[in-house]
Amino acid sequence: MDRQTLLSIAKSIRASAKSIRAQISPIHPKGYPFVGGFALASLIFFWIWTPLGWIGTLLTIWCALFFRNPARVTPVRGGLVVSPADGRVSMITPVVPPAELELGELPMVRISIFMSVFNCHVNRSPVAGKIERIVYRPGKFINADLDKASEDNERNGLVISTPNNGLVGVVQIAGLVARRIVTFVHDGQTIETGERFGLIRFGSRCDVYLPEGTPLLVSEGQTAIAGETVLADFQLGESGRTFRSN
Repeated sequence: MDRQTLLSIAKSIRASAKSIRAQISPIHPKGYPFVGGFALASLIFFWIWTPLGWIGTLLTIWCALFFRNPARVTPVRGGLVVSPADGRVSMITPVVPPAELELGELPMVRISIFMSVFNCHVNRSPVAGKIERIVYRPGKFINADLDKASEDNERNGLVISTPNNGLVGVVQIAGLVARRIVTFVHDGQTIETGERFGLIRFGSRCDVYLPEGTPLLVSEGQTAIAGETVLADFQLGESGRTFRSN
């Protein structure tokens, strides 16, 4: 095989590797210890009993997918509210926000997004603005899909002051399996719409609190993509939208 052929093969391999890397989401650094732990356990399982090793391998792949950290294309325009999480819009309801957020005693619109253990769990800011406060509250670990999880479960809340639309709350809620909420930001920090601000390990929920009367662009049951799906638009000229199931 001549040198030119070898160079052509090498070039083709590099192009294929680049294409594969482009299709695979990177793992968030916070997930490396977990993925490494699963991988090590798999090696030990192979030594004990081969079928256990294959089970461990599948769990390692699942763990890597859980901590995936894909790039997202966030719409850029003032007034947009995007989803803070991947998952299903499980509830849209007017409620009084948690007291620790200090958002007042009047009802706000709460959009709840439930994340299963198969969703990406990196959370993104729903709006652009300044983080006025971050409040952590310990609690229970009941099913995050239940309404009472907003009050009873361990949670971490951010209050973001937007330039023209007042205060917006976003709350990370631990779920039945989740045992750790991680936040990357701090009080007083300026954050952009769609910017990563934290993650929740192994199944959970995110709530967004918006002023009453905010025109909504999603419905219960819809699938949301963090940083991309527009939940609401403060500048929308119409009163809102209606939806149907097909």
